[in-house]
Order: sequence, then C-alpha cells, then structure tokens
Amino acid sequence: MAGSVNKCIIVGHLGRDPELKSFQSGGRACNLSVATSEHWRDKASGDRKERTEWHSVVIYNENLIGVAERYLKKGSKVYLEGQIETRKYEKDGREVYTTEIVLRPYRGELVLLDSAPDELGSSQAVEFGSGAIGGRRGAERAPAASGSDFDDSSDIPF
Repeated sequence: MAGSVNKCIIVGHLGRDPELKSFQSGGRACNLSVATSEHWRDKASGDRKERTEWHSVVIYNENLIGVAERYLKKGSKVYLEGQIETRKYEKDGREVYTTEIVLRPYRGELVLLDSAPDELGSSQAVEFGSGAIGGRRGAERAPAASGSDFDDSSDIPF
C-alpha cells in the first residue's frame, strides 16, 4: 500500500485564455487559471450567496498542451486531474511560494466538458489524458448503450 497520495480533481471554468510558455530546452508549459464556485442560500436573510476559488494549473504534458492550445479559451468548462505542488522562487529579493495543480507527462487528465456538436448534431465530452502505458487516451466518450443496442454475442473470451 502506498504511504501517501497526492491527487487533485478540479471541475471549473477558465478565467482567461491558456498561457503558453516555451523553454530554451525545447519543452513547453501551459498555465491555466480555473475558477470553482459554490452557491448557497443564506438562512438568515434568504439571499443567494456565492464564493469563487481560483486555482493555478500548469500543464507539462505535451499532448495536453496541444489540446489546451487548440480547444480551450476563456470560459471553457474543464475537468482537470493532477497533483498539488508548491514551488519557491525569488521575486524582488524575497522568497515567494506558490501552490499549483500540476499535470505532468503520464500523470494528468483533461476532459473538455463544453459540448461540441459532431457531424450528426449530438454533443459529447472529449477526454484526454495519460493511459496506463502512458499513451494518449483521447477519444470521444461513446453514448451509453441502450438495451436495444446491446449485443452480447461477441467473441470476447471473458
């Protein structure tokens, strides 16, 4: 059994367009600002209340950076799965700490939750991430099978 787990799941909206950065080493990173909100009704006054939390997300997975570059924009709804990391840097002569949700190669997932119509007019979510072997899982989710579409006469041996 693992001694600890560092996993973070965020479902929210982008507060700005993705910010792409290139490194001298040839690598790239994509910074996202994601808002999550909770809503409730105040028991005393009956007023509707809202609280928004902003999350800094950094993507280092080249496949996911390509997806973010092509499909994400301000306001896009996304599901992100990564790990929480805190890093330290120096700014104006003092140490600054920042905490981010990081999607690294082979350890991150991105699902576009905004519906995009396909050729037939239906909409589906598109999922991208790292598979067990580290490949790109990025395939459209198939609609759930209904009873009339199910065929159990396949040749699958299990």
